[in-house]
Amino acid sequence: MRVREVHLVDGAPIRFRDRLLGYLALTKPRVIELLLVTTIPAMLLAGRGTVDLPLILNTLFGGLLAAAGANTLNCVADADIDKVMKRTERRPLARATVPRSHALVFGLTLSVGSFFWLWWTTNLLSAHLAAATIAFYVLVYTLLLKRRTSQNVVWGGAAGCMPVMIGWSAVTDTIGWQALVMFAIIFFWTPPHTWALAMKYKDDYRAAGVPMLPVVATELQVTKQILIYTWLTVIATLALAPAAGWLYGSVAALAGAWFLIMAHRLHAGVRRGNPVKPLRLFLQSNNYLALVFVALAVDSALALPTLFS
Repeated sequence: MRVREVHLVDGAPIRFRDRLLGYLALTKPRVIELLLVTTIPAMLLAGRGTVDLPLILNTLFGGLLAAAGANTLNCVADADIDKVMKRTERRPLARATVPRSHALVFGLTLSVGSFFWLWWTTNLLSAHLAAATIAFYVLVYTLLLKRRTSQNVVWGGAAGCMPVMIGWSAVTDTIGWQALVMFAIIFFWTPPHTWALAMKYKDDYRAAGVPMLPVVATELQVTKQILIYTWLTVIATLALAPAAGWLYGSVAALAGAWFLIMAHRLHAGVRRGNPVKPLRLFLQSNNYLALVFVALAVDSALALPTLFS
């Protein structure tokens, strides 16, 4: 007589709907949204004045598969610390909603699928960039850097910069200086964005043994680093202005001033010993990056005159 295996979560059987939602949660949909937001403007800038909708959709789908695969494999590698941190204790593997072995197969399948999809619908360069991104995020950042150095997000953030490179290469089959500048924008933006969140949840990271900068440094040191990287972010956005039109240049300057004011206020508050709300900078940094890249997308689609023309 066969005995039916029943999986439990918090003492209750796992429903099919919960299992399905668990697989979806492994991909971290909110993170994917931000990655896709940066891909479209890169493609529109590469084909300035031309909107190739089929190519954009195919590249977005390939990028979605790559990001979903990388995020799932990240969850597999971090399953042990996700159980310890309050911020992540409800993730599928922490709650055993999805078996870890199934998540591993799911992540690998998505990753391989992204490579062949991009190769088939765009070009081999884009496919290789996607594969390199997944490998770097999982092997270098998650397994090597994250638990060993306080500079983990500085170098690990390079994986989050790759969608602009993939988008640019999908259109041009090359990597131009504009793509490198867009890479730099996201690279410099990642530390202040992530460290602001880590300031709020530093006890979580300390409990998990992850040496995020706010865990091993004072708040004053952290906010000083946030300020430096915020300045570098804004400078990088302005460096892209010669390749774009007046709309992008104007928005980049105004949004950059706003972003800098927020970072300076956070640093000044800590320096004066006042209560601060770092999570506010984390949330507004998302809006800043989205605003800059949406302006770039509109500017590029309309092929507006440049500030220097």
